[in-house]
Amino acid sequence: MNHDHRTALINGLLDLAAFLETHPDLPVPPSVTVHHFPRQDSDDDQRAEIDQLAALLGTDINHEDASRGHYATSRMFGPIEYRAVAILAAARARYDAETSYRGCIQPDPTPAAA
Repeated sequence: MNHDHRTALINGLLDLAAFLETHPDLPVPPSVTVHHFPRQDSDDDQRAEIDQLAALLGTDINHEDASRGHYATSRMFGPIEYRAVAILAAARARYDAETSYRGCIQPDPTPAAA
């Protein structure tokens, strides 16, 4: 883990909180999610990392995400969610296949007459 990155993130969150506190007219969203994605190692390695994070967070694995090919856990801190998600190989392959034609198909710029 990069200590400088961690320190910068924590300081950024603290700075944001202080800024929002001193600017009460600035709108804020109803919730915020901070995501962590493990490196795209093997599915087993990714699951192991999420399992370790779940232990640190004191949370369970969210099995509802399994149907999308995700292995995830999360913990809420008020309206702030810390969410760790492994996107498994089959889900990445499915996404790549679904988006493989992106940018290749252009709609007809003139709509057909009815």
